[in-house]
Amino acid sequence: MSKPLSLHSDRRSFVHGAATLAALLGGGTVASVATATPRSGASPAATPFGPVKQVNAGPLSIGYVEMGPADGPAVLLFHGWPYDINAFAEVAPLLAARGHRVITPYLRGYGSTVFLSADTPRNAQQAALAADGLALMDALGIQQAIVAGFDWGARTADIMALLWPERCKGLVSVSGYLIGSQAANAAPLPPAAELQWWYQFYFATERGKLGYAKNTNDFNKLIWQLASPKWKFDDATFARTAASFVNPDHVALVIHNYRWRLGLAEGEAKYDAIEPRLATTPVITVPTITMEGDANGAPHPAPEQYRAKFTGPYEFRLISGGIGHNLPQEAPAAFAKAVLDVAKMAG
Repeated sequence: MSKPLSLHSDRRSFVHGAATLAALLGGGTVASVATATPRSGASPAATPFGPVKQVNAGPLSIGYVEMGPADGPAVLLFHGWPYDINAFAEVAPLLAARGHRVITPYLRGYGSTVFLSADTPRNAQQAALAADGLALMDALGIQQAIVAGFDWGARTADIMALLWPERCKGLVSVSGYLIGSQAANAAPLPPAAELQWWYQFYFATERGKLGYAKNTNDFNKLIWQLASPKWKFDDATFARTAASFVNPDHVALVIHNYRWRLGLAEGEAKYDAIEPRLATTPVITVPTITMEGDANGAPHPAPEQYRAKFTGPYEFRLISGGIGHNLPQEAPAAFAKAVLDVAKMAG
């Protein structure tokens, strides 16, 4: 097992100019690309992350932000729940400045990503989200990309790297190997671990569905606070992301995702051949960097539990300094550096 690399990131603001890029080009540590101004969690940008483009891909019209040269090596950045593309508002410019074509899509049920047909099942099983990523690559004419993400986005990137390694040059995954199965999720956990999944059981009930629909913003703000207990984000930062929850399918897809995990909701038949393969938790062979924040308050596996699932070039990085679950937004330079470094690993 590779020795974990502990990188200190104290949630400071980052200079998007010569000093930052010089440090990255020189392969400096994450601390070396941070300014001395403590970051409070306030919005780093005066303008929204965008503009947002749209493309038809599979069953969706996907909203996404694109940065960097159109002919640059591609990077796809996937967010999770309850977050959105703004988690990468500082990561994407760093990667674009290094010559990458950076694509940051809204997942199904977020922002401007909508279904093309009212008849399409509002399905959020893990295979469907990964298929969305591949369909986006096809729609944009991207043959190969580095895939990176956290939370649902890390699982999406993991599955893409597993199922289509020829399309995925490398992988950056917060919390490592997150591919699961309904059968595995049926097994009970120790009480303390079950407590961390309280919202999964809440969503399994009709009361939970109604409650999430009625209190979406308050619910998601609570998740932010629990998952990143040391991140002092401001109201403007949360509000910018909360705007993406105003999507006609957001509630249905969040509820379906968690119910599907427990075997309480059906998936789509077209993924019936994929899910059994994922359920065996096969190894991922592409070059990979996994990451974890030292203050992640959300359920997550220990890195030693998933080390054997990555058989290609591999490195684990622990990001210290009170970094929680939303690692790209809390420690953007560390996340960007991981993407740049996995690109070097891939050659």
